[in-house]
Amino acid sequence: MNVEHEVTLLVDEIRRLGSKNADGKISVKFGVLFNDDQCANLFEALVGTLKAAKRKKVIAFEGELLLQGVHDNVDVILLQE
Repeated sequence: MNVEHEVTLLVDEIRRLGSKNADGKISVKFGVLFNDDQCANLFEALVGTLKAAKRKKVIAFEGELLLQGVHDNVDVILLQE
């Protein structure tokens, strides 16, 4: 799969699973994304796709890398509508 396509799929999944935060941006907890069956089937490397999307300024999250369990409550915020 190509990275652009995976980032587009990630945006769709954040919209599906997330909700608007106080700033009006769509946000979802990393743990929700990671544990979702549909996401598990779509992404071979969710963390890699998240990093690529962050580099492209499509999403934002605190830190450089998100790990299951440790970062389950970290917000992944969609920057582009």
